[in-house]
Amino acid sequence: MTSILEALIDEIQASSLTRYRIAQESGVAPSQLSRLVNGQSGMSIGSIEAIAEVLGLELVLRRKAATKRRKR
Repeated sequence: MTSILEALIDEIQASSLTRYRIAQESGVAPSQLSRLVNGQSGMSIGSIEAIAEVLGLELVLRRKAATKRRKR
């Protein structure tokens, strides 16, 4: 399963926007964005949401499909 950060990094790299522009429009420091893309740090949910907005992405949370629980 791909993590949220991995998916976001893929979208940043595939974007026609420069990292600097993504940082400027999202309000995230360019250095913080660089550390994220280079795998050197994580990011707050607020920053993730801001970057997703700039990239035209929608973050969706949903419950996993129910699985059968084993009896003990």
